[in-house]
Amino acid sequence: MLAYDFSGKSAVVTGAGGGMGEAIALALAKAGAKVTAIDLKGKPESLAALGDRIQFAQGDLRDLAFVEKTIAAAHQRAGRLDYLANVAGVLWFGRDKSALEMDLGVWDEVMAINLKSMVHTARAAVPFMRKTGGGAMVHVSTVQWMRGDPHPQDAYQASKAAVCAFSRSLAMQLAADKIRSNSILPGATLTPLQARWSTDDIRRQVADYIPIKRIGTAEDMANATLFLLSDQASYITGVELPVDGGLLLRN
Repeated sequence: MLAYDFSGKSAVVTGAGGGMGEAIALALAKAGAKVTAIDLKGKPESLAALGDRIQFAQGDLRDLAFVEKTIAAAHQRAGRLDYLANVAGVLWFGRDKSALEMDLGVWDEVMAINLKSMVHTARAAVPFMRKTGGGAMVHVSTVQWMRGDPHPQDAYQASKAAVCAFSRSLAMQLAADKIRSNSILPGATLTPLQARWSTDDIRRQVADYIPIKRIGTAEDMANATLFLLSDQASYITGVELPVDGGLLLRN
Protein backbone atom coordinates (compact mmCIF):
# COMPACT_ATOMS: atom_id res chain seq x y z
CA MET A 1 0.00 0.00 0.00
CA LEU A 2 1.22 3.51 -0.75
CA ALA A 3 2.44 5.46 2.27
CA TYR A 4 1.02 8.97 2.56
CA ASP A 5 2.17 11.77 4.83
CA PHE A 6 -0.68 14.02 5.94
CA SER A 7 1.26 15.48 8.86
CA GLY A 8 0.15 18.99 9.74
CA LYS A 9 -3.09 18.59 7.78
CA SER A 10 -6.68 18.61 9.01
CA ALA A 11 -9.56 16.49 7.75
CA VAL A 12 -13.27 16.03 8.33
CA VAL A 13 -14.75 12.59 7.63
CA THR A 14 -18.48 11.88 7.77
CA GLY A 15 -20.03 8.47 8.26
CA ALA A 16 -17.06 7.54 10.44
CA GLY A 17 -19.04 5.38 12.85
CA GLY A 18 -18.35 2.28 10.75
CA GLY A 19 -17.49 0.85 7.35
CA MET A 20 -15.83 3.07 4.75
CA GLY A 21 -15.94 6.24 6.85
CA GLU A 22 -14.27 4.53 9.78
CA ALA A 23 -11.54 3.12 7.50
CA ILE A 24 -10.91 6.52 5.90
CA ALA A 25 -10.74 8.30 9.26
CA LEU A 26 -8.29 5.70 10.58
CA ALA A 27 -6.10 5.86 7.48
CA LEU A 28 -5.91 9.66 7.57
CA ALA A 29 -5.10 9.74 11.28
CA LYS A 30 -2.43 7.05 10.92
CA ALA A 31 -0.91 9.11 8.10
CA GLY A 32 -0.59 12.09 10.43
CA ALA A 33 -3.72 14.15 9.87
CA LYS A 34 -5.81 15.67 12.62
CA VAL A 35 -9.20 14.13 11.96
CA THR A 36 -12.68 15.21 12.97
CA ALA A 37 -14.93 12.19 12.53
CA ILE A 38 -18.72 12.60 12.39
CA ASP A 39 -21.53 10.08 12.67
CA LEU A 40 -25.02 9.66 14.05
CA LYS A 41 -23.76 6.47 15.69
CA GLY A 42 -21.34 6.37 18.60
CA LYS A 43 -17.55 6.41 18.41
CA PRO A 44 -16.05 3.07 17.30
CA GLU A 45 -13.36 1.49 19.47
CA SER A 46 -10.89 1.66 16.58
CA LEU A 47 -11.11 5.46 16.53
CA ALA A 48 -11.04 5.75 20.31
CA ALA A 49 -7.76 3.81 20.32
CA LEU A 50 -6.04 6.66 18.47
CA GLY A 51 -6.67 9.13 21.28
CA ASP A 52 -6.59 12.81 20.46
CA ARG A 53 -5.56 12.23 16.84
CA ILE A 54 -9.29 11.80 16.14
CA GLN A 55 -11.97 14.11 17.50
CA PHE A 56 -15.37 12.43 17.27
CA ALA A 57 -18.61 14.41 16.92
CA GLN A 58 -21.89 12.54 17.24
CA GLY A 59 -24.81 14.19 15.50
CA ASP A 60 -27.14 14.45 12.52
CA LEU A 61 -25.69 15.80 9.28
CA ARG A 62 -29.15 16.98 8.29
CA ASP A 63 -28.79 19.59 11.06
CA LEU A 64 -26.94 22.47 9.39
CA ALA A 65 -26.21 24.21 12.72
CA PHE A 66 -24.55 21.03 14.05
CA VAL A 67 -22.49 20.66 10.87
CA GLU A 68 -21.35 24.28 10.91
CA LYS A 69 -20.40 24.12 14.58
CA THR A 70 -18.49 20.85 14.17
CA ILE A 71 -16.53 21.93 11.10
CA ALA A 72 -15.71 25.30 12.65
CA ALA A 73 -14.36 23.43 15.68
CA ALA A 74 -12.25 21.23 13.39
CA HIS A 75 -10.72 24.34 11.84
CA GLN A 76 -10.11 25.95 15.22
CA ARG A 77 -8.50 22.80 16.60
CA ALA A 78 -5.93 22.57 13.79
CA GLY A 79 -5.78 26.16 12.59
CA ARG A 80 -6.62 24.93 9.10
CA LEU A 81 -8.92 22.64 7.13
CA ASP A 82 -7.48 20.71 4.20
CA TYR A 83 -9.76 17.75 3.47
CA LEU A 84 -13.38 16.69 3.49
CA ALA A 85 -14.48 13.10 2.95
CA ASN A 86 -18.24 12.83 2.52
CA VAL A 87 -18.99 9.20 3.27
CA ALA A 88 -22.25 9.19 5.24
CA GLY A 89 -25.22 7.58 3.53
CA VAL A 90 -28.01 5.04 3.83
CA LEU A 91 -29.16 2.08 1.76
CA TRP A 92 -32.61 1.01 2.95
CA PHE A 93 -33.54 -2.35 1.48
CA GLY A 94 -37.26 -2.95 1.53
CA ARG A 95 -38.16 0.69 2.10
CA ASP A 96 -36.24 2.20 -0.82
CA LYS A 97 -37.54 0.60 -4.00
CA SER A 98 -39.06 1.67 -7.32
CA ALA A 99 -40.09 5.32 -7.33
CA LEU A 100 -43.29 4.17 -9.02
CA GLU A 101 -44.49 2.57 -5.79
CA MET A 102 -42.31 3.65 -2.86
CA ASP A 103 -43.39 5.89 0.01
CA LEU A 104 -42.18 9.31 -1.13
CA GLY A 105 -41.42 10.19 2.47
CA VAL A 106 -38.64 7.61 2.23
CA TRP A 107 -37.44 9.28 -0.99
CA ASP A 108 -37.17 12.61 0.85
CA GLU A 109 -35.30 11.07 3.80
CA VAL A 110 -32.77 9.32 1.57
CA MET A 111 -32.17 12.51 -0.40
CA ALA A 112 -31.66 14.48 2.82
CA ILE A 113 -29.16 11.98 4.24
CA ASN A 114 -27.29 11.00 1.08
CA LEU A 115 -27.24 14.32 -0.77
CA LYS A 116 -28.28 17.34 1.29
CA SER A 117 -25.90 16.34 4.10
CA MET A 118 -23.05 16.73 1.60
CA VAL A 119 -24.32 20.18 0.68
CA HIS A 120 -24.23 21.07 4.38
CA THR A 121 -20.66 19.86 4.86
CA ALA A 122 -19.37 21.50 1.68
CA ARG A 123 -21.01 24.84 2.57
CA ALA A 124 -19.43 24.70 6.00
CA ALA A 125 -15.99 23.48 4.88
CA VAL A 126 -15.25 25.62 1.82
CA PRO A 127 -14.75 28.95 3.64
CA PHE A 128 -12.16 27.31 5.90
CA MET A 129 -10.42 25.63 2.96
CA ARG A 130 -10.21 29.02 1.28
CA LYS A 131 -8.57 30.43 4.41
CA THR A 132 -6.14 27.50 4.36
CA GLY A 133 -5.24 28.26 0.75
CA GLY A 134 -6.71 25.16 -0.86
CA GLY A 135 -7.92 21.68 -0.14
CA ALA A 136 -9.55 18.56 -1.50
CA MET A 137 -12.85 16.75 -1.16
CA VAL A 138 -13.88 13.19 -1.91
CA HIS A 139 -17.55 12.26 -2.04
CA VAL A 140 -18.66 8.63 -1.89
CA SER A 141 -21.14 7.67 -4.59
CA THR A 142 -21.65 4.17 -6.09
CA VAL A 143 -21.25 2.37 -9.39
CA GLN A 144 -24.91 1.44 -9.04
CA TRP A 145 -26.18 4.78 -10.28
CA MET A 146 -24.65 3.89 -13.68
CA ARG A 147 -26.47 0.57 -13.86
CA GLY A 148 -30.06 -0.57 -14.01
CA ASP A 149 -31.33 -2.91 -11.30
CA PRO A 150 -34.16 -5.46 -11.40
CA HIS A 151 -34.53 -4.81 -7.66
CA PRO A 152 -34.22 -1.01 -7.64
CA GLN A 153 -33.45 1.34 -4.81
CA ASP A 154 -34.38 4.43 -6.79
CA ALA A 155 -33.85 7.05 -4.10
CA TYR A 156 -30.39 5.65 -3.33
CA GLN A 157 -29.36 5.53 -6.98
CA ALA A 158 -30.74 8.98 -7.79
CA SER A 159 -29.11 10.54 -4.72
CA LYS A 160 -25.75 8.99 -5.57
CA ALA A 161 -25.95 10.19 -9.18
CA ALA A 162 -26.65 13.67 -7.82
CA VAL A 163 -23.59 13.40 -5.55
CA CYS A 164 -21.42 13.06 -8.68
CA ALA A 165 -23.12 16.01 -10.38
CA PHE A 166 -22.65 18.12 -7.24
CA SER A 167 -19.00 17.09 -6.99
CA ARG A 168 -18.33 18.13 -10.59
CA SER A 169 -20.03 21.46 -10.03
CA LEU A 170 -17.89 22.08 -6.95
CA ALA A 171 -14.77 21.14 -8.90
CA MET A 172 -15.48 23.80 -11.49
CA GLN A 173 -16.55 26.44 -8.98
CA LEU A 174 -13.58 25.97 -6.67
CA ALA A 175 -10.69 25.25 -9.03
CA ALA A 176 -9.46 28.84 -8.83
CA ASP A 177 -9.38 28.48 -5.04
CA LYS A 178 -7.11 25.42 -5.37
CA ILE A 179 -9.85 23.22 -3.94
CA ARG A 180 -10.35 19.91 -5.73
CA SER A 181 -13.53 17.80 -5.68
CA ASN A 182 -13.76 14.18 -6.81
CA SER A 183 -15.99 11.17 -6.22
CA ILE A 184 -15.31 7.49 -5.77
CA LEU A 185 -17.75 4.89 -7.03
CA PRO A 186 -17.55 1.80 -4.83
CA GLY A 187 -18.69 -1.48 -6.26
CA ALA A 188 -19.72 -4.46 -4.14
CA THR A 189 -18.09 -3.73 -0.78
CA LEU A 190 -18.36 -5.67 2.46
CA THR A 191 -19.48 -3.11 5.05
CA PRO A 192 -22.30 -2.97 7.62
CA LEU A 193 -24.61 -1.63 4.87
CA GLN A 194 -24.42 -5.05 3.23
CA ALA A 195 -25.62 -7.18 6.14
CA ARG A 196 -27.67 -9.15 3.58
CA TRP A 197 -24.44 -10.92 2.55
CA SER A 198 -24.70 -12.93 5.74
CA THR A 199 -23.27 -16.31 4.72
CA ASP A 200 -20.08 -17.58 3.09
CA ASP A 201 -22.14 -19.00 0.23
CA ILE A 202 -23.77 -15.65 -0.54
CA ARG A 203 -20.43 -13.89 -0.38
CA ARG A 204 -18.91 -16.44 -2.76
CA GLN A 205 -21.74 -15.86 -5.25
CA VAL A 206 -21.23 -12.09 -5.09
CA ALA A 207 -17.48 -12.43 -5.49
CA ASP A 208 -17.88 -14.75 -8.46
CA TYR A 209 -19.86 -12.09 -10.34
CA ILE A 210 -17.03 -9.55 -9.96
CA PRO A 211 -14.30 -9.85 -12.62
CA ILE A 212 -11.52 -9.65 -9.99
CA LYS A 213 -13.37 -12.40 -8.07
CA ARG A 214 -13.47 -10.80 -4.66
CA ILE A 215 -15.70 -8.40 -2.75
CA GLY A 216 -14.25 -4.99 -2.03
CA THR A 217 -13.28 -3.88 1.47
CA ALA A 218 -13.59 -0.61 3.34
CA GLU A 219 -9.80 -0.40 3.13
CA ASP A 220 -9.98 -0.51 -0.68
CA MET A 221 -12.18 2.58 -0.55
CA ALA A 222 -9.89 4.27 1.97
CA ASN A 223 -6.90 3.68 -0.34
CA ALA A 224 -8.69 5.33 -3.26
CA THR A 225 -9.88 8.22 -1.10
CA LEU A 226 -6.45 8.96 0.33
CA PHE A 227 -4.98 8.99 -3.16
CA LEU A 228 -7.53 11.53 -4.39
CA LEU A 229 -7.02 13.71 -1.31
CA SER A 230 -3.23 13.55 -1.56
CA ASP A 231 -0.82 15.77 -3.46
CA GLN A 232 -0.18 12.83 -5.80
CA ALA A 233 -3.62 13.64 -7.24
CA SER A 234 -3.05 17.40 -7.37
CA TYR A 235 -3.93 17.55 -11.08
CA ILE A 236 -7.13 15.52 -10.72
CA THR A 237 -10.47 17.20 -10.11
CA GLY A 238 -14.06 16.67 -11.22
CA VAL A 239 -13.72 12.92 -11.82
CA GLU A 240 -15.57 9.82 -10.70
CA LEU A 241 -13.22 6.94 -9.88
CA PRO A 242 -14.79 3.46 -9.98
CA VAL A 243 -13.38 1.21 -7.26
CA ASP A 244 -15.29 -1.88 -8.22
CA GLY A 245 -13.05 -4.80 -9.18
CA GLY A 246 -14.18 -4.41 -12.78
CA LEU A 247 -17.91 -4.62 -12.03
CA LEU A 248 -18.77 -1.92 -14.58
CA LEU A 249 -17.26 -4.14 -17.27
CA ARG A 250 -20.35 -6.30 -16.83
CA ASN A 251 -22.52 -3.62 -18.50
